Amino acid sequence: MLPDKLWPIFTTANLCSLAGSFHVDYSEVSNIPTLLQGGYATGLLLLTPLGDLVPRRPLLLSLSFIAAGLTIGLSITKSLVAFEVLSFLVGVFSVSGQILLPFAADLAPPERRATAISIVISGLLLGVLIARVFSGIIAEFATWRVVYYLAIGMQYLVLFLLWVMLPDYPAKNVGLSYFDILRSMAKLAFTEPELIQASLITVASSACFTTFWVTLTFLLGGPLYNFSTLAIGLFGLIGIGGVCMAPIVGRVIDRVIPWYATLFSTLMLLATLAIYTGAAGENVAAVVIVTIGIDVFRQMQQTSLTAAVLAIDESARSRINAVIILAFFIGTVMGTPVGSRVFLEHGWRAAGGLMLAWVGWQLAMLFLRGPHVGRYTWVGWSGGMEWRKDVVKARKERWHQQDENGTTEDAEEVNVEQDGKLDERKSEDVTKAKDPSSVV
Repeated sequence: MLPDKLWPIFTTANLCSLAGSFHVDYSEVSNIPTLLQGGYATGLLLLTPLGDLVPRRPLLLSLSFIAAGLTIGLSITKSLVAFEVLSFLVGVFSVSGQILLPFAADLAPPERRATAISIVISGLLLGVLIARVFSGIIAEFATWRVVYYLAIGMQYLVLFLLWVMLPDYPAKNVGLSYFDILRSMAKLAFTEPELIQASLITVASSACFTTFWVTLTFLLGGPLYNFSTLAIGLFGLIGIGGVCMAPIVGRVIDRVIPWYATLFSTLMLLATLAIYTGAAGENVAAVVIVTIGIDVFRQMQQTSLTAAVLAIDESARSRINAVIILAFFIGTVMGTPVGSRVFLEHGWRAAGGLMLAWVGWQLAMLFLRGPHVGRYTWVGWSGGMEWRKDVVKARKERWHQQDENGTTEDAEEVNVEQDGKLDERKSEDVTKAKDPSSVV
């Protein structure tokens, strides 16, 4: 759901225009992105768990319709207070993508699930990157209201596509109430080791991703390169090429144990950010390489983590995904101010060092639990080191078959033993009948 990610970036890029249009100081409009993000977090917490309770098709259509209607209000209002209230509400109802992601996991066959998840995640990342491109262009040539006219058209286009393409799918967890769903989501967030591990990795990974894209504007627009606002915006097109590799990324993850896909992508992020730390301020080619690498491998990491945690409980996928996305949101909120401050006070190498430290945290969290440990194992390694999913699946099926055969053989031995004892009793009865003196 590409429009879900447009709002904070569009609005941040046009804050100066908003201040002029509403005849207020910049400080009075600077809290609008925070309201958008706060609304989005509220929607993640309160609305996305509904995907585990009600049919997804009407839920997605309703959310998209409400978000599109609220966007009309944003485009025409002349009151700053109304704009702020509407911005918060738009954030609340712009969570369709986070309901669609576990829905795609439900619809896809197990052998193609990571591919489906990767495609949805690529749509979310495309929203971020396209917003950066558009924000640079619009800030150069048009007013802020054009942003929302464009968004209205996109929202209604998405609504039409959802109406045409979304299948009907029965509701899950029919016997639970809304508050039961919320309580169980809190329980999942504190009792599932794999979900907690993935969330801790996601927080650092999101902070790293956000730091790169926020400070990229400072790097390219500063004295090292002196790029224009338009050129910086168009720089997002480089990242779009990397995100479009989603089908390939998904197919790779479908063939391996997700833990190993996470390990590979995290190591590649480490190598990519090492290039940034060493040469981002020396040659723009290094920045191009890092832009492609961070988009491709961040997407691979998020897809593998999501595929792993959504397999924990099929009936709780919307709640599990909400926990992961809240972790992503926390990382975004953390990465923006911390990364900006480090870059502005200490330069691009220090920002690169900060991102490398966050990747180091991700590796530490990953190695706490091995690829084949039990569901409720918090720390440890067991089950070998096999990385091919089909080999592990065949091995489990063989063990299961051996267990069944062993159970059958044990049952046959018990039956033979019982039959032998019965024959002995019959023989004793016959002997007693022939020898009356043996009966007392």
